[in-house]
Amino acid sequence: MSTTLTPLTTADAETLINAARAAAEAAGVPVSVTVLDAGGHLLAFRRDDRAVLISGETSTRKAYTALQLNAPTADLVDLVKPDGPFHSLPTALDRPLLFIAGGIPVHRDGRLVGAIGLGGGAPEQDHSFATAALQELNR
Repeated sequence: MSTTLTPLTTADAETLINAARAAAEAAGVPVSVTVLDAGGHLLAFRRDDRAVLISGETSTRKAYTALQLNAPTADLVDLVKPDGPFHSLPTALDRPLLFIAGGIPVHRDGRLVGAIGLGGGAPEQDHSFATAALQELNR
């Protein structure tokens, strides 16, 4: 028996972006939201008009980091501290990773299909907005 994995679609990406932005708006936080597919390609991006410009870059890097390591970036922060096992990882690659809370991998049927990243709020806020978006997608 073979199982066909349904990839993350642009409709899924729009659901994630809209839910993340709704959560951020409810908290009064202007954000940028990035959604990547399983290959790390951009599926959707949105930056609120009032979001700081760098949030576009940080949301994308957080999504990419969550995708590459298949883990929420909030769970990885301690690994890159000076005594951590991933200390040199943020600068070791051509495409830098960002170990700040706000990136979460997206799974479907137990398999990695993409990632979402948020930037613009405090790291804990970005993580909560991404979590809210995943909950909406998985309804």
